Amino acid sequence: MNTPKVKFCGIKSRSDIECVNELKPDYIGFVFAPKSKRHVDEAKAKELKAALDKGITPVGVFVDEDINTVSRLLSEGVIDIAQLHGSEDEEYIRALHKLTDKPLIKAFVIKNNGDLTKAEETEADYILLDSGRGEGRLLDRALIKGIKRPYFLAGGLDPENVREAAESLSPFAVDVSSGIETAGCKDHVKMKKFMEELGR
Repeated sequence: MNTPKVKFCGIKSRSDIECVNELKPDYIGFVFAPKSKRHVDEAKAKELKAALDKGITPVGVFVDEDINTVSRLLSEGVIDIAQLHGSEDEEYIRALHKLTDKPLIKAFVIKNNGDLTKAEETEADYILLDSGRGEGRLLDRALIKGIKRPYFLAGGLDPENVREAAESLSPFAVDVSSGIETAGCKDHVKMKKFMEELGR
């Protein structure tokens, strides 16, 4: 198995940070979308980033956020990558690329081959393929078997299925949030098991 990179998304507490510093995933996600139950504000993100191991890359997750806000958080170093999870189009991505040289991830909900074509053609630096909007459902594997670009795999991953997903699909990275939670909070035992299943 080509071991994928790991992103723990929805990090929102100091105890979560202590856990990720110990487990050392490649990325963590701060969710800035106000409607999300995993939302953190800018002040909280700065506090958590200050305590984060320097070898872990913080990603900001946004849904149709003002482009200048995203650019500022990148330029101030609160986050190192922006993940766009809303209806941001190619014009938005091009405009953001002009404001920052930091990488951008564009998330795509994959329901059919047309969605996959859009993902392959985006000017974003990375793509994330998802089954929905944080619904915890697995992505239809058959739809993405032929994809040419490296991608973040999201949607329904947990410690029980991540190894099989990594072996069968060979994604660049796996992205997990609800699959490492219990009662809406990050479960540090599940986080550790997730890493172990990938030989990390």
